[in-house]
Amino acid sequence: MTAPLRLVADGGEPAPGRPERTRALHAIARISHGPVPLDFDRLAAEFPAVRSGLALAGDADLELRLVCTGPEELRAVSAALHRAGAARVRIDLVLRSLTPAPVTLRPVP
Repeated sequence: MTAPLRLVADGGEPAPGRPERTRALHAIARISHGPVPLDFDRLAAEFPAVRSGLALAGDADLELRLVCTGPEELRAVSAALHRAGAARVRIDLVLRSLTPAPVTLRPVP
């Protein structure tokens, strides 16, 4: 038996003392790097939209979770990834985030 899924809001809070525009555009970037691997730490430091990443084995080498202020920032991050040496960047927009709801156990009659 599987638990039902429920929609959850983004829990990202701006850093104290650093006001930030609302980041309403969520995306996943799947990246295949060229001959030189991309430096995830530098990308995360340079672009506040980069929230987390995964190093992968398969079609993509790196997957980044992005939370952008809008399409302009998403385009800027994509262009920067190409300039940083990405051979291929595939962007998927996140329509909603799902997380399992708590399972309620009922006594057996």
